[in-house]
Amino acid sequence: MHTYRTHTCGALRDTDAGSTARLSGWVHSKRDHGGLLFVDLRDHYGLTQIVFPHGSAALATADALRVESCVTVTGEVVAREAATRNPRLPTGDIELRAQDITVQSTADVLPMQVAGAETYSDETRLTYRYIDLRRERTHANMMLRAHVIASLRRRMTEQGFTEFQTPILTASSPEGARDFLVPARNHPGKFYALPQAPQQFKQLLMVAGFDRYFQIAPCFRDEASRADRSPGEFYQLDFEMSYVTQEDVFATIEPVIGGLFEEFARGRTVDKLPFQRIAYDTALLEYGSDKPDLRNPLRITDVTAHFAGSGFGLFAKIAAGGGIVRAIPAPGAGPRPRGFFDKLNEWARAEGAGGLGYIIFEADGAKGPIAKNLESDRLEAIRTACHLAPGDAVFFAAGAHETAAKFAGSVRTRIGQELDLIEKDAFRFCWVVDFPMYELNEETSRIDFSHNPFSMPQGGMDALTNMDPLLIKAFQYDIVCNGIELSSGAIRNHRPDIMIRAFEIAGYTQADVEARFGGMLNAFRYGAPPHGGSAPGIDRMVMLLAEEPNIREVILFPLNQQGEDLLMGAPAGVDAARLKELSLKLDLPPKVVKQ
Repeated sequence: MHTYRTHTCGALRDTDAGSTARLSGWVHSKRDHGGLLFVDLRDHYGLTQIVFPHGSAALATADALRVESCVTVTGEVVAREAATRNPRLPTGDIELRAQDITVQSTADVLPMQVAGAETYSDETRLTYRYIDLRRERTHANMMLRAHVIASLRRRMTEQGFTEFQTPILTASSPEGARDFLVPARNHPGKFYALPQAPQQFKQLLMVAGFDRYFQIAPCFRDEASRADRSPGEFYQLDFEMSYVTQEDVFATIEPVIGGLFEEFARGRTVDKLPFQRIAYDTALLEYGSDKPDLRNPLRITDVTAHFAGSGFGLFAKIAAGGGIVRAIPAPGAGPRPRGFFDKLNEWARAEGAGGLGYIIFEADGAKGPIAKNLESDRLEAIRTACHLAPGDAVFFAAGAHETAAKFAGSVRTRIGQELDLIEKDAFRFCWVVDFPMYELNEETSRIDFSHNPFSMPQGGMDALTNMDPLLIKAFQYDIVCNGIELSSGAIRNHRPDIMIRAFEIAGYTQADVEARFGGMLNAFRYGAPPHGGSAPGIDRMVMLLAEEPNIREVILFPLNQQGEDLLMGAPAGVDAARLKELSLKLDLPPKVVKQ
């Protein structure tokens, strides 16, 4: 018999009754039934109930053990009586009647319990992550992640992609976040950067002729934490394709992502292919976001023209000053008590808005403060534009264009939640397309890239030469699921002349471009194919599939919100000798003395 186990703790069935088995695992829980000790033994594969009968030589040993001690138990597999079977466990038809127990290691008093559903602070969970990972939900999330990655690899290979590994030590690149820098010991004063993404390398692979590349790529960005973004590092399904249009990219990756979500849907609805395409400008107008949540049926309408020159002075003044007024419908909200509207108004003030005006449409006419001061023909025009019926209400967001458009999106989300309109148990996908190539930096009044500087402008060199830069669209796209951006992607700018011109508009000289991107630019001078790709975030996909509100729940050893590894104690200081070896000297900010 094997030293540690003949079966796992999830393997035994009633067909094994009468046989001798040996199991190893952790003591999950103990129950003393007056002379009989029941122990649930747990390993990676499941739970098996162990019975230590009265008078058993192993009883005293088992009774003295703390939970989470690691043991090996040998005994006879016994079929449970019908009344004591546990249908919730795959092993619930049997139990192991213990004959011998070997303690492999004992557990100290636990900082957190593995069994049960008790909640613990993030600090405790991350400090003792190896214990947290034994808990059922956390363990299941990590297994889901592993299965998702395995599925993605299989699906990408079936689509004709080849997996390559790109460098981790590389040069700094302008990906929009701060780099993590690594001092080069043999090159004093110089630094490597950890890649924010394999962007340039995957494009170089296309120039090298590999046609279809993918990688489960680690990426490193020195940026703040939030619910859907882990500080420090994350993983993405990075891919690139040669000789493709934007639609070719969509048609290739949609079966991968759609198939993945169907595989792990567990009864939830997944959009059928092809996914919906929404222009960037339309997304901002109708959803108030470039990451629209299509589970919410509400659509925003621009009603600026209906308030221009109207009797409602506040909105008329905003319209006259170049601002906008956006209407967000609230179907069926009309009969709600006044407190419903007051609550939303208070929420709007807390969000930094002046308030949240509204109109209620009833069978005998429009009601509310705005309706009292707005002409009847304008009220009817708003009702028609927003497709409202008696019993419906409509809320308004007004102000400067960008601010009001964004706030309208927040109102749309809040009303959808308050009226319970958000579709449940569904994954709704869309591509957001036609992003602007450039944007105006309000602080510097200069033109900047709005998205990815390596994207191909729609219209190519002609557009860059003859169009207003702020009107140029790019072959850039995001894939969004349930209001969460899974990835950004683009058809790349593979022409050196177009790239130099594109950067010139953003204030870079040709010398700047040669200095910063010389490796890729030179490669393009030797025959570069048209190419494009994307990089859906693996952490975010798993987070959606696991229905977890925070991305830390699907990462094995995550950093906390301050970017610290509480388990391993990173980041940590290094001694003076090591700094000298790296030709580094610290210039730390002064410590703030708390009063």
